Amino acid sequence: MQHLDFRVAGKIFATLAYPEKTCGMVKLAPEDQHNFSKDYPEAFVPMKGTWGRRGATSVLLKSARKEIVRMALEAAGAILPRSSCWRNPRKDERVDFRREAKLTPRAAHP
Repeated sequence: MQHLDFRVAGKIFATLAYPEKTCGMVKLAPEDQHNFSKDYPEAFVPMKGTWGRRGATSVLLKSARKEIVRMALEAAGAILPRSSCWRNPRKDERVDFRREAKLTPRAAHP
């Protein structure tokens, strides 16, 4: 199956067309997953099994509003590990990929 994924520092935090073309997936903290699923049950559904218990959440694209999906993507980016930060040796300032990331799709499985 071919689908797009979104990564920051090599870590997938969202996909499109997975598990079906009408869905996406966003990896949320368990608390965020609970809140999005409770507040927007028509758009966010925890995935089954271990992935779901670890925060993988299906996004039903036809039911989800853009601004709510954006909030979920921002929440997903906020849980990236601290290793996604690095020091810029030229300017000696910390660059936080969680804030600076551009949502660039990349084919996960060509």
